Amino acid sequence: MLGKLIVALVVATVFTQETEEEPFKLPTLKGNAFFADPFANTESIGSIWGLSSSAKGDGSRFDGRWAIEGNSANTADLGLVVKDKAKHHAISAKMNKNVDFTDLHDSQKQFVVQYEVKYQDSMECGGSYLKLVAEGDEEFSSDNFNDKTLYSIMFGPDKCGLESRIHFIVNYKNPITGAVEEKHAKASSDFKEIFTDAKSHLITLVVDYDSSFEILVDQVSVNKGSLLTDMTPSINPPAEIDDPTDSKPSDWDDKEKIPDPMATKPEDWDEDAPKLIDDEDAVKPDDWLDDEPDQVPDPDAVKPEDWDDEEDGEWEAPIVENPKCETGNCGEWVRPQIPNPEYKGKWAPPLIDNPNYSGVWAPRKIPNPGFFEDKTPFASLLPISAVGIEMWTMTKDIMFDNVILTDSRATADDWAAESWNKKALIEKLASPGESMIEQFLTYAGENPWIWVLLAGVVLVPVFLYFYCSGSSAPADEAAEAKKTDKVTADDDEEKEEEKEEDEDMPELEEVDEDAAEEEPAPAEAEEPAEEAKEEEEEKKETATPVKRRTRKAD
Repeated sequence: MLGKLIVALVVATVFTQETEEEPFKLPTLKGNAFFADPFANTESIGSIWGLSSSAKGDGSRFDGRWAIEGNSANTADLGLVVKDKAKHHAISAKMNKNVDFTDLHDSQKQFVVQYEVKYQDSMECGGSYLKLVAEGDEEFSSDNFNDKTLYSIMFGPDKCGLESRIHFIVNYKNPITGAVEEKHAKASSDFKEIFTDAKSHLITLVVDYDSSFEILVDQVSVNKGSLLTDMTPSINPPAEIDDPTDSKPSDWDDKEKIPDPMATKPEDWDEDAPKLIDDEDAVKPDDWLDDEPDQVPDPDAVKPEDWDDEEDGEWEAPIVENPKCETGNCGEWVRPQIPNPEYKGKWAPPLIDNPNYSGVWAPRKIPNPGFFEDKTPFASLLPISAVGIEMWTMTKDIMFDNVILTDSRATADDWAAESWNKKALIEKLASPGESMIEQFLTYAGENPWIWVLLAGVVLVPVFLYFYCSGSSAPADEAAEAKKTDKVTADDDEEKEEEKEEDEDMPELEEVDEDAAEEEPAPAEAEEPAEEAKEEEEEKKETATPVKRRTRKAD
């Protein structure tokens, strides 16, 4: 009970401190970044991010509105918010420094893109991904950003109905033909709750110089793979392809089985026999009502008082199911049908192995004229010059925040530690339905020092209790012994000492005290005799004679 009380006090103290909103601080960049925007103020749109004045390929405009607004976890923490549903949105920002993947590969560095997304309304249908715009011949302009703008990487969540995914798509340029083709990563898993819990989520892509990649949601891995082996279609094409000029020979027989040409239909095979026949053994049930209809006018219905036959027509009771026919025992009775034992169906000859079977035909293979082998696809990714968001959504108020593109996961983690980690903790502590203990464990997971505090609060009182109670135990035991005549350790020691003294003394003899009085004693024994007499006088009131031990006379 004392332990629970102490824990409750610690929890209350912690959350009283935590619920006092601390001054918001922007994350500080610790390391290199090609682009980093914490949305420091409401002027981000126009100064960093630019709206598109272009049109989609179908001619529709990007008329969806954007705004910079505060996060519900801390209103001073601003983010980029999609304000309209059922509209097309497009916004973009130039990189501080273009991403050159060849340089990153040669320096054996990573490429990391990370951002926060928060679905303040449950996501119905739409995207929330970033498009990392490929470097072009002309300088990038937000005015011209649209759905046809070539991107190097597209990354982020997308959902519509029951289908959801986290896109990781690279536009890869064939080094021989120059053609650009989308390469899609395999599906991710264990992330679908992000669309419905109204919390801020951290979306991270890490691509290493060795072409391995990892996708994380809230710093938990949901997908891993390699650009070499886990993209569809494959980055490296096959060395051989089907000959497009080859065709199947006219005499090629690819039927493995054929009808037996020697088989004949048996004479007793009746193809016209029905599959089902009437059950001749069936008998109409005794409670069957042939003349009862399945539905009848409601006998309990009453004509409304305000019903006017002249204006409303003749009133009729509503039709209801006939209560007499609840078991389906009304109407004309017909025999049930049963499978026909004579039914065989349409006859067909059995199949046999085809003696002319040529096998499965496939066109011959020829060397692939577009073949190449890129062992370092990371270095071949298209350089990036801008980051953009081009999306259509049926859900408004999607918030983007703390976008960073860097060459180090450690830099991205440090950025998140000063932004998303704190925000996620506040949102989790504020979640409805979490008990105080669950909230405490959440807080302690982010702040391990709390366990030291808890240990001190719990163990110090316990130590003091046992220390103080242990020092007073002997006094309490002695007092208790005096009250109840309880035998103590000291009593046992005294008895042992008396026993040793008795063994050292000369042999004693038990005598009747009356006889001892009559027997004369030497001078040295007079004092013990007198003491014995005094004790006898004090015990005269008792009826039991007392025997004493006295020394033998020498």
